[in-house]
Amino acid sequence: MKINRSITFYPFSYTIMTLILSAYFAVFLNLPIYADLKTIFSKMETVDPGFIISIPIFFFCALNILFTLFTWPKITKIFFSILIVSSSIVCYASYNYGVIFDIDMIRNIVETNTGEATSYLSLNSILWVIILGIIPTISLWLSPIRPERSVLRLLGKKLLTITMSLLGIVIIAMFYYQDYASVGRNNSYLRKLIIPTYYVHSLDRFIRENYLTAPMDYKQIGLDAYQPTPTASNGKPTLFVFVLGETARSQNYQLNGYPRETNPYTSQSDVISFQHVSSCGTATAVSVPCMFSRLNKSDYNERVALHQDNVLDILNRAGVDVLWRENDGADKHVPARLREENLSRSSSNPLCNGTSCLDIKLLEDFQEKVAAMKGNRIIVLHLIGSHGPTYYQRYPKEFAAFQPDCPRADIENCTQEQLINTYDNTIRYTDYVVSQTIDRLKSLEDRYNTALIYMSDHGESLGEDGVYLHGLPYSIAPKYQTHVPLLLWMSPGFQQTKSINEACLKTEARQARISHDYLFDTLLGALDVTTQAYRPQQDVFAKCRSSNPAIAQLSNQSSKHP
Repeated sequence: MKINRSITFYPFSYTIMTLILSAYFAVFLNLPIYADLKTIFSKMETVDPGFIISIPIFFFCALNILFTLFTWPKITKIFFSILIVSSSIVCYASYNYGVIFDIDMIRNIVETNTGEATSYLSLNSILWVIILGIIPTISLWLSPIRPERSVLRLLGKKLLTITMSLLGIVIIAMFYYQDYASVGRNNSYLRKLIIPTYYVHSLDRFIRENYLTAPMDYKQIGLDAYQPTPTASNGKPTLFVFVLGETARSQNYQLNGYPRETNPYTSQSDVISFQHVSSCGTATAVSVPCMFSRLNKSDYNERVALHQDNVLDILNRAGVDVLWRENDGADKHVPARLREENLSRSSSNPLCNGTSCLDIKLLEDFQEKVAAMKGNRIIVLHLIGSHGPTYYQRYPKEFAAFQPDCPRADIENCTQEQLINTYDNTIRYTDYVVSQTIDRLKSLEDRYNTALIYMSDHGESLGEDGVYLHGLPYSIAPKYQTHVPLLLWMSPGFQQTKSINEACLKTEARQARISHDYLFDTLLGALDVTTQAYRPQQDVFAKCRSSNPAIAQLSNQSSKHP
């Protein structure tokens, strides 16, 4: 007896296929919003069960209306294959890490390098995408779609299904409009979790803004910039190092009151830690170009920022020698017109694993790099810092002071204790790198007036309220993603030649509320560059220079009353 092993798939009409796709997205691929709604409902005194049941039905009706517009002969399977796979990836990141795919997150993804992208791969993420993305896509391709007898018949069925879906939405609104309005108004971010509408909308915005708009002319600013004197009064040029941190949050800094020893190295170097510093964004793609731009957070526009000079361009024009050393693989075009060195990540180097390097590698040949520069000089060291989710790759084993740590990429499967231990190890190792940089600057004090600022681009969530990593829209981002550390170290020569009152600066560090907006003017002031683009009110040094009348008076009082 011959057994027929062939599998026959029942052909679906375009209407039925649309309904199946709508149901799949409404029930399975929108798990992130259901998880958040569960948390929201748990905090409410009473919730109508009918309202809860209506939510996936509402999504089904709304998505059916939308998907009906895209189910046409020859394009249906191609379009929805891309949509299902991409949505499964978004679903994984949103459900497990609380990521919201707004335009800034899309920009961050587009500008992510290979090493950073692969750090997010894990067995869990691969299985998630296979189960929720690849298998449904294969099923879609194996399912035949029955063609309609005429275009008019196809249009008629589409009109009918849209009408029925609209009717379903109207009925839900009749019974539960107040519930939807109340939950929506109090949790406006929820619309950003709906898959696939919000991430597709964000992608559309990104493409239109970056590729479909008229070219913008490049604008030079600070054309009047110059250095009044090439060297300080003691005859030494200035050597300034700006350490651009990555994903470090202020709350885990011992210098800012954290109970663990995460700053054992810089605490021995007489650094000044600023307590109240906010970032421009919650992701590198926003914060890095913003912090070097003259635009403040309140009026920041990435397209404008990238089409005009930043502070490093102005310093360079004024005759300051500028060098950017990159270890994060994400300079975000800031040093586009300057000298930049990207570290090789070859695994043949003991400090690298093929995809990333330990930050201490940025200090290789440091003295030689400084000697090769001329006049007043600034070196930017861009760390990989505490970039997750592979936090454990950011420090060597001998720096794993806090145990047990989390040696894996799928951090959602680590305990909270392991995750915090791993993150704190990254902060501690960054502290070591910064202290080593300070030591090198100390060794050069006989030739230069040296100083250093360390500032992170944004913070990080470590599972608080179910949120991980970073990149949430600023309006709803927790303080863990926007409160960043800023450390300052100055040599005696730098303080003296710049007429800086250290006691005043320490007071400012405790009390002043500053932000990334201050970096532009602080660097101009630190390198003594004169330009109309400079704003003293946004220079952390300005209030504490002896040229400031208040500081001059303070200095006079100190001399009279030793």
